[in-house]
Amino acid sequence: MEELKTKNRREFLAHFSLLSATALLPISWKNVSQEIKTNNMANYTLAFDVYGTLINTSSVYTSLRKLVGDKSKLFVETWRNKQLEYSYRQGLMNRFEGFSTCTKYALDYTCDYCQVSLSLAQKTNLLNEYLVLPAFSDVKESLPKLKDANHRLFAFSNGEKTTVTNLLKNANILHFFEGVVSVEKTKVFKPSPIVYKHFNDVTNSEKENTWLISGNPFDVIGALSYGMNSAWVQRTKETIWDPWTYEPTVIINQLTELNSKLSHK
Repeated sequence: MEELKTKNRREFLAHFSLLSATALLPISWKNVSQEIKTNNMANYTLAFDVYGTLINTSSVYTSLRKLVGDKSKLFVETWRNKQLEYSYRQGLMNRFEGFSTCTKYALDYTCDYCQVSLSLAQKTNLLNEYLVLPAFSDVKESLPKLKDANHRLFAFSNGEKTTVTNLLKNANILHFFEGVVSVEKTKVFKPSPIVYKHFNDVTNSEKENTWLISGNPFDVIGALSYGMNSAWVQRTKETIWDPWTYEPTVIINQLTELNSKLSHK
């Protein structure tokens, strides 16, 4: 019996000593826990524009050269400008029809403007090319590094969600993104502040901690006006910044430069 009491006394003292030692280190363990939590937190929420930023549309230009010859440069520029103009006008008129519809209407206009006669099949083929475009060569190199740096990555587009999702999947880059955010539900297009707020709402993020990454100056300016940070991807020297009062937070020529730029912000 005495031996049992001695054993119980030793076990109690050992347990008490362990509790006492642990109680002396609450601040240290709290710091370790906070450090682990901090390391797991995302640095920034990144909103990547799709066409011209992630996805290379130059193959459409190649097809147009075969169809319209010397008019291909004028044709592709007019098509793109009208595509955006129609999206702006739909937004101003509160007559949302979807970006693919803007693209189709713009193609019809461009054929008339450039005095080019394309068959229905040829137009359909051009429109279908927008569904299977490749990613720029720097995309697959840069996105994994941004994820490793604990940034949250989203695709953010004027295009319909289903269309953009399939496009990114076909380009084999969909898996890099936490999600695809489309303007569809807002019934307006970029650069309305409504769509940038929609992005923050959907991704549960704050605009001060969000970066819009785009090769389109109108998109960058829209994000800046709303209050986001923004990186302008100036892929060619021929791309000119709009002379407004807004300036990009950073300017890069390749997406591979983005991770370094963000690490200094």
